[in-house]
Amino acid sequence: MVIGPFRAEYGFLSNFYQVRIKFDNITYPTVEHAYQAAKTLNSYKRRWVRDQTSPGRAKWAGRALVIREDWEEVKLLIMEKLVLQKFTDHASLRRKLFATSDAELVEINTWGDMYWGVCGGTGENHLGKILMKVREELRISQK
Repeated sequence: MVIGPFRAEYGFLSNFYQVRIKFDNITYPTVEHAYQAAKTLNSYKRRWVRDQTSPGRAKWAGRALVIREDWEEVKLLIMEKLVLQKFTDHASLRRKLFATSDAELVEINTWGDMYWGVCGGTGENHLGKILMKVREELRISQK
């Protein structure tokens, strides 16, 4: 079974889902806000991203940042850390994640993101892979 896109019943799997996440002592309204803010080491700019009124605006703000030099090396680790925190800190979301059983989680999209998801049947689906890894790690840790 494949679950995707991450909307409606499965909207909680999206990084745009409204859930508070703490990253480097700043609390963000979504994983997307925190991820975009992590692109810079400037605390003022991180707060600027945090204060964006929607995850879409946070994504836009992330594109306006001067990106930290090590970004390509750390971005997957940061995303994994944020997703793990999302499901560790919020038991109701963890239960929903567990309810996906062993389904393949695929960030199906129409906006051409073939790194984090799959568009038109093509993509690396890094977000889906992280979600499945986190699901398994949390299952093991709860045994």
